[in-house]
Amino acid sequence: MNANLVLLNSNGSHKTFAMPNLVTVLGRRHDCDLRIPLPMVSRRHCQLTQNSDSMRLRDLGSRGGTFVNGKKVDAAKDIPIKPGDYIGIGPLMFVCQIDGQPDKITPPPKKSASKAKPKPQKAAGAASKNKLVKELDKELDEKLGDELDEKRSDDGLDEKLSDELDDLDVSDSFINLDDLDADMEDLKDV
Repeated sequence: MNANLVLLNSNGSHKTFAMPNLVTVLGRRHDCDLRIPLPMVSRRHCQLTQNSDSMRLRDLGSRGGTFVNGKKVDAAKDIPIKPGDYIGIGPLMFVCQIDGQPDKITPPPKKSASKAKPKPQKAAGAASKNKLVKELDKELDEKLGDELDEKRSDDGLDEKLSDELDDLDVSDSFINLDDLDADMEDLKDV
């Protein structure tokens, strides 16, 4: 069996990595057969095992998971891999090529709009913060009753909570994988 992993790049180009060994370990560690030096890839992320007529993938307990055709693989469970299967590791997408099949490498199909996850929104202005304070206040009142009102007025809790919410900025708390093209460029020399 002649097996390759083909790394897909966002610009449509790709790079082929031969898998000459029967067992190929992918991960961040220096002793992995295919080293992926990205922080979201586990040290020993997954392994591909091939024999004369089939290939199997096993996630090695990675933190971020390994995906085959968009579905997360159960850790420590071997699953069969066919030619043309898409393997997702961190922000990277590979196509499995076995004995030259598929002969044309294409990116995975796009998710339909109904299944796509909404992009995180930046935090809104002071109006939404005030609304959040009111909702929190209402919820606390329902749970703790009048006892909290007396304590809150004594300690200035409303002002403290409002100040904390004013300082809250989650706009940079999300990782946009589309911004990781620079990391993909680093992998060209791998």
